[in-house]
Amino acid sequence: MGRRGKKKGRPISGWVVFDKPVGMGSTEAVSKIKWLFQAEKAGHAGTLDPLASGMLPIALGEATKTVPYVMDGAKIYQFTVAWGEERSTDDLEGPVTKTSDQRPSEAEVRALLPSYTGVIMQTPPQFSAIKIAGERAYDLAREGETVEIPAREIEIGRLELIETTPEGHSVFEIECGKGTYVRSLARDMGRDLGCYGHIAALRRTEVDPFTDEDFVTLKELEAAAPSAEDRNSGAELDFSALDEFLLDTGAALDCLPQVPVNDDAATRIRLGNPVIIRGRDAPVEADEACVTSRGKLVAIGAIEAGMFKPRRVFTA
Repeated sequence: MGRRGKKKGRPISGWVVFDKPVGMGSTEAVSKIKWLFQAEKAGHAGTLDPLASGMLPIALGEATKTVPYVMDGAKIYQFTVAWGEERSTDDLEGPVTKTSDQRPSEAEVRALLPSYTGVIMQTPPQFSAIKIAGERAYDLAREGETVEIPAREIEIGRLELIETTPEGHSVFEIECGKGTYVRSLARDMGRDLGCYGHIAALRRTEVDPFTDEDFVTLKELEAAAPSAEDRNSGAELDFSALDEFLLDTGAALDCLPQVPVNDDAATRIRLGNPVIIRGRDAPVEADEACVTSRGKLVAIGAIEAGMFKPRRVFTA
């Protein structure tokens, strides 16, 4: 007997700028969105811990090819640091490892911020996805091992103290580059202030090029999606209301020069062929650019001497 083929999802493409709730893991969020859209393929652009909330950009279909561009984008977080305790995970999840009766004044906290702005060196948390000798640091940490994680260079464009809560916690907003661990920031600031600290709340509000105006919640998606009952009925499903929440695949590529081409050129590019770029404003040289046709992404590639050479092609 022939083996039954695995049921494929829909060939749907685009970005869901998901407002991830606290308690949901990033992998769980991707699986949920993939199921709601019945998508063939899905992935996310930057992990959020289960205890964190906020922006988790999820790519469907062809948009997964643009994930690296979103992962490289600047990010904005709001986070609360509880002083007086350091924890194994640098957030509320782990047990307390160090305590202090000292509490920093608002002036002391503000005075510290310039040393955490700009290009700095940062050591990731023990509970992180960093690979040590081929193993994830969090796996080693769960087994009770303390590993040496080398410090690495990160960039923090802005770090501001927003408020001090009645409990004495400090609320910050940060704009930072790829690879920044906010949990490490809380740990290190606590040590510098001599009082210890850990993350008590964390919310990601932006991942460039997306903003909070692009947010969509699980409640909104579930309300627009076909119900589980409809999915099990065997009837043809209507995803039109759900698909309204999708941003175009090309929305991730605002960082690249955008070059429109006609239908003939788009067809040639999708076959992997280079084309001459025409138009008064078309760049003559570009290490990386994307071409569009009728507002839809066609390919990413390089422009050399006025010729576009595709490197990554997207289906129509």
